[in-house]
Amino acid sequence: MKRTVLAVTALLLAGTSLAQTKTLTVYSGRAKTFVDPVVQQFERQTGIKVNVRYGTDAQLVAAIREEGSRSPADVYWGNSVGALGELAEEGKFTKLGAALTRNVSDDYLPDSRTWLPTTVRFRTLAYNTGKIKPDQLPDSIMDLPKMTSLKGRIGWTVSYPSFQDFLGVMIAQQGEQKTRAWIEGMKALQPKDYKTSNVGMLEAMRAGEIDVALTNHYYIQRVNRLSYPIDTYFFKNGDIGNLGNATGAGILKTSKNQASAARFLSALVAKDAQTFFLSVNFEYPVIGNILQPTTMLPYADVIKRSPKVDPTVMPKNIEKAQKLLRDAGLL
Repeated sequence: MKRTVLAVTALLLAGTSLAQTKTLTVYSGRAKTFVDPVVQQFERQTGIKVNVRYGTDAQLVAAIREEGSRSPADVYWGNSVGALGELAEEGKFTKLGAALTRNVSDDYLPDSRTWLPTTVRFRTLAYNTGKIKPDQLPDSIMDLPKMTSLKGRIGWTVSYPSFQDFLGVMIAQQGEQKTRAWIEGMKALQPKDYKTSNVGMLEAMRAGEIDVALTNHYYIQRVNRLSYPIDTYFFKNGDIGNLGNATGAGILKTSKNQASAARFLSALVAKDAQTFFLSVNFEYPVIGNILQPTTMLPYADVIKRSPKVDPTVMPKNIEKAQKLLRDAGLL
């Protein structure tokens, strides 16, 4: 897809009849690359000035907690269900109305309706097509530690939020004991840890340092534009190795700009904004009728491969996942 700049002609705006302030503060766990074009277009369309504070999900969640009722944040735009779920469980978000939620896929829309999914990513296994054939790979990610032939040739990013969310779901499905055993089994294969740099990890694969890597689907799509010898491997349907995870945004209860914040959330799920997220980062849209690249599995197919997971289990198990990684000497 060639569209890399937003050309929004009509936003699906909420609360336009209400009095609205001319400034808005957004705390974003999403990188500036994927946020700034959307923010600038919103400012042009509405005349509302948006001040964005960037940081990791962990940093911003901690800031919101510390600031309490004094927080200047109107909107929290999170990079993972885990972070969004933590704030929702603590009662930080206001409940969203049907005008915001009715056009959004309910696959990742929380029952509480306290935050809005904005894009969806899927965990997967990247592999070097010159070194590995798909039939050599296991049906389940739980069997990856048995792949002794890959010793020293596996990459992962243990500090990356999506990886820790994945472990949180493993704890929910398999229990802490089996998750600990999986981590120890992987550790025995001497994987290379690229911290939070999925891009660096795939560059290392291109350079021949590793043959497979645990990552999100869109990183593979991005390097495919550069003709890297890297492809996507999905595990069997329902396997947690194919876990779907959403980005999303919620409105803080302490916000004094509720109407403008609702307008901003509505802009994030408008057709042109959703097209932008797909064309730039290859993330799956959360609304229908968005044309996808032929290199990506259709959303209807990839959602079948992902396990059905209650999104509230991720925030409940993140600290447990981090503890297991620390116990293993990986964090």
